[in-house]
Amino acid sequence: MTAYWIARVKVTDEAAYGEYAKRAGPAIEKHGGRFLARGGNSVTLEGDDFPRNVVVEFPSLDQAVACYNSKEYKEAWAYQKNAATRGLCVVEGV
Repeated sequence: MTAYWIARVKVTDEAAYGEYAKRAGPAIEKHGGRFLARGGNSVTLEGDDFPRNVVVEFPSLDQAVACYNSKEYKEAWAYQKNAATRGLCVVEGV
């Protein structure tokens, strides 16, 4: 069953976050992830506004979690650690 990363992001350091994005993309793709939304226009109807929203589809929940815990993604993640405020959850598809 497919699973989705859903990230809501407020970028505070564009340069560092850009480096994260450059490195995270290949790590995500290596683990079977496919970007469905990556930034772009959005409208917040409820809750706090996060101007950047990302949705990534994975073949399974296990692959989505394995990607997050992978060496490649953790190396990319270090670049955004102090460059953004964000939330990330993994949701299993129906």
